[in-house]
Amino acid sequence: MAMFELRAKARTAPLNEHLSVPAQRGAVNIFWLGQAGFAIRSANSLIVIDPYLSDSLAKKYRSARFKHTRLMDAPIRPDELRGVDAVLSPHAHSDHLDPGSVGTIMALNPDCSLICPARVVPTALERGADRDRTVGMRAFEIHRLGSVLLEMLPSAHENLDVDAEGDTAYAGFVVETNGIRLYHSGDCVLYDGLPEILRERNIAVALLPVNGRDARRRENGIPGNFTLDEAAELCLAADIGYLIPHHFGLFDFNTVPPDAIASGLERYRRRGLRWSIPDTESYLSALPVSTRNAVLETP
Repeated sequence: MAMFELRAKARTAPLNEHLSVPAQRGAVNIFWLGQAGFAIRSANSLIVIDPYLSDSLAKKYRSARFKHTRLMDAPIRPDELRGVDAVLSPHAHSDHLDPGSVGTIMALNPDCSLICPARVVPTALERGADRDRTVGMRAFEIHRLGSVLLEMLPSAHENLDVDAEGDTAYAGFVVETNGIRLYHSGDCVLYDGLPEILRERNIAVALLPVNGRDARRRENGIPGNFTLDEAAELCLAADIGYLIPHHFGLFDFNTVPPDAIASGLERYRRRGLRWSIPDTESYLSALPVSTRNAVLETP
């Protein structure tokens, strides 16, 4: 596991200006976009994960029981994102594969790829992705994107859904850039074998949802995720030193208070887990001290 410092730094300019500046040599800057969304900025790449930057769900569900009204503004508009090398979308739910963001980002970034599970490609194209730049991956497949290596892992959005060919409906990504390996699970709950899969990959930082799950949400078509304790225990079981929790603060029916996250994670300090709770007014800068990570090998 990489040894590094993860420091919170205040944003001193609009987010688009920060994203246009390469991270310092050897560092990775992590910007939260709200919900499960992140922008990962290294010295020579900008990877965007799960950008839900529109109000498409509020419009879709304006007459529904759960209104999907934003509790927080998007920190950047889709048309302000420039220099994006790839958008990663781990499944087809609209707060991850946003019809109000994907097409705009790809149209304004002609070298940008959209990377998603192969089963999600038809939906991505319907939502504005460019066919020639959309990459469908299977579980455990590795894809090189310039200096960035990506591996797709299966996720269980309450249930695993992987066919015999390795096509998964829900996925997570291992992202290796600037010598730091991150894992974004997408929407996920614990399943048999996941701690061992992650431990084998020497993950340095895990970006995990912590909004949990319950029968009320499930009965209304909203499958759930890790609880806070499950996310923390997964990091410990997989030998992941840092946790960045997410999937909170956007919709009132599907969140957990930030102060509850902070107090809950205090229980894990004595067990060696470190964490940073993201916000949209700052960013996290990871600077390695040393590393024992092996580089992912392309087949």
